[in-house]
This record gives sequence, structure tokens and C-alpha cells, in this order.
Amino acid sequence: MAADLRPNEIEKIEFAVDIFTDPLTGKLDATKLGDVLRACNLNPSLETLEKLGATKKPGEKTLTVQDIFPIYAETKKDLKNQGCYEDFVECLKLYDKQENGKMIAAELSHSLLCLGEKLNDDQVEKLFADCLPEEDDDGMIEYDNHILHVFFLRKMCEKPLPTE
Repeated sequence: MAADLRPNEIEKIEFAVDIFTDPLTGKLDATKLGDVLRACNLNPSLETLEKLGATKKPGEKTLTVQDIFPIYAETKKDLKNQGCYEDFVECLKLYDKQENGKMIAAELSHSLLCLGEKLNDDQVEKLFADCLPEEDDDGMIEYDNHILHVFFLRKMCEKPLPTE
């Protein structure tokens, strides 16, 4: 299946697998499949990952780089059904009631906790600490500024920023 992939894709997959392979065992746990694919700029849903062979419990299954090649190729075919940077920006605009590029941080937290592929409290807290600018006095954050685009949205989508 590696024959269907370009050399730079093969290199990218091998690099990602190397990063997520357990250094003690030399094996890639199937729980890390999503991490590998996201490191390769794909954004599969949790449902898709489960269909592709990802597991929820560590130690149930291991994968090799040769196993990842066809999984990558299959996931790449389904790019149109994966969320992207622009989709996420459009969703944030729904929460911008004053149309000024700001939204209530608590609404973003609630959305991440309750909608779509939900995050847990610890994940949201870490994401906010790592990626969000400080809230203003009204509890608002600027979702439409360069800092947020570069750090938060890029980390959320793991997609390159669009070129202008």
C-alpha cells in the first residue's frame, strides 16, 4: 500500500510512527493511531478511528508502520468529511453575538465539553491554559485574532493555516 503514497507522505508517516512508538517495547499501541494520523495533518473522527482499528485501552493491539500506510491512505480519501480550520472558525462565529470577533470563554468551554466529540474537563482546562489568550473583564476572548488563529485553532484542527 505504500506504493500508493508519495515519498513525502511515507516519510511523514514513518516520522510520526517513530514519535509515538513506545521506546521500551518498540511497538505502536493502537490507542495512538489518532495521534499518528493527526501528526500527518489528517483529522479523523473518533468513530472513524475505531473503524480503522484504534483501541480505547492500551495494550489491546499494536500496529507497525506497514499497518499505518493503508490506514493513512484510507483516511486521506475521506478528507472532505473531516473538519478543518475554516469550519471551526465558522462555528466560533455562531457564538459571536455582537459580531466583534469576541465570544464568551465559558461558551467555548461548554461547547468543547458537550458537543460533537466531547472533551473532558481536564482536556479543556489544559487546552485553555496552553492555547487561549486571557479573558477580558467581561469573560470574553478574541477568537478572531492572529494569536488565537495560530495557536488555538491550529492545535484544534492540526491543519496548516490557509495561504493567502
